[in-house]
Amino acid sequence: MKIVDVIAFPTTFELAPDERVTLGVGTAIKRDAVVVKVLTDDGLVGYGEAHHGRAPGAVAHLVSTTIRGLVLGSDPLDVVGIWQTVYRRQLASHGMGAAASMALSGVDMALWDIRGKAAGMPLCVLLGGRPKPVPAYAGGIALGFQPVEDLLAEVDPLLSTGFRALKLRVGDRPSADIARVAGVRESVGDGIDVLTDANTGYDLADVRAVAPHFEAAGVGWLEEPFPPHDHRSYRAAAELTSVPLAAGENHFTRFEFHRVVEDRAVSILQPDLSKTGGVTEVMRIAAMASAWKVPVHPHTSMTGLNMAATVHVLAAIDNGGYFEADVSRRNPFRDELVSTPYEVSGDGTVTPRIEPGLGVEVDEDFLRAHPLIDGPSYV
Repeated sequence: MKIVDVIAFPTTFELAPDERVTLGVGTAIKRDAVVVKVLTDDGLVGYGEAHHGRAPGAVAHLVSTTIRGLVLGSDPLDVVGIWQTVYRRQLASHGMGAAASMALSGVDMALWDIRGKAAGMPLCVLLGGRPKPVPAYAGGIALGFQPVEDLLAEVDPLLSTGFRALKLRVGDRPSADIARVAGVRESVGDGIDVLTDANTGYDLADVRAVAPHFEAAGVGWLEEPFPPHDHRSYRAAAELTSVPLAAGENHFTRFEFHRVVEDRAVSILQPDLSKTGGVTEVMRIAAMASAWKVPVHPHTSMTGLNMAATVHVLAAIDNGGYFEADVSRRNPFRDELVSTPYEVSGDGTVTPRIEPGLGVEVDEDFLRAHPLIDGPSYV
C-alpha cells in the first residue's frame, strides 16, 4: 500500500457577537481548522486535523506542498518512518518549526486513521488500550470573562449534563479572576473539580496575587500562566503556590516536553495531538511522562477529528487524565463536519468510538461550504 495524495482543507466559520468568548489571548471572532486527507492506492482514506496556528492558509499550504512531497509513495502503515522523514527534512532544521509540527500532526493523525481501518480496529485498541470510559471536563472556547452570574448560568446546565469538572478562563485582572473562581466554587460546592486556564495572560505578580485565593478555592490546576518558553517564570511560580501548574498545548514534540518534565515546575502535561506531532508523538510524550509519574491531560483542538483521536489516546495510556470536552455554544467543526466524535455520559465520562480508525466520518461538502477566511482569530 502506498500514499498517492495528501490534501489539506483550510476551513473557517465566523462567530456571531453573542457567541464570542473573551479569554487571555483576546476575544474569539472566528474559528479555523485545517483538515488533512491522506489517500492510498488501496482505496483507504484517512483524515486528521492540523492545528491552524492562527494562520490556517499557511499551515494548509505547507501540508499540501512540502509535506506532501516528502510522504508521497511511502507506506502509510510506516507511521514512525514517515514521522522521522518529516522531522529530519522539515522540522529539525530550517523548517518552519511549530508550523511544521502542526502540519506533521495532521498527516500523522490521518495515517493512524488508515492504520485502524486497515486493521479493522478502533484506534484505542490498535494503541494497546480498550474502549473504556474516560473522565471529561467542560472546556473548549467557553466559560470566559463575564460577570459571575452569567458564568454560573453557563455552568449550571453543564453540571446537569453530567460533568464533574470544568475549566474557567482566567488571565483577566487578578481581582476579577479571583471573584469568578470564588463565585463558581461557592455555587458548585466541593464535589466539582474547578480548573483554570490563563492562556499565557499572567506574569509572576499576577500569580502571586491569585495564588492564596485559588488555593482556598481548591483549584485543580493553573494552566499556561506564561508563554511556553518562559521556563524561569514557571520555576518561580511553582515556588509561589501549591496549585499544580499545567502546560503543553504550545510545546512541540517530545524534545520540548523533555525540558518541561526535567524542570519539575509543571506537574500536568497537556500535549495537543494536532500540534505536537500527532498520535505518534503524544504516545511518546505520555510514555516519557509515565516514567516520571506525571499525568497527561491533552489539550483538544477545533474539530471532532482531534476530539475523537484524543479520547482514543487517553483510553490507551496508563497516565491519562481528563478529556477536554468542547462545550462551546456552537461549533460546526464538532457537530457538522464529522459524525459524533464523543458523547458525555451521566457520570461525566466519554468513551472512544468503536468503529475502525478514529471512528468518525467527514463531510467534505461542509469543507467546501466553509472556505478559509483570512485574518486574525482573536481581537
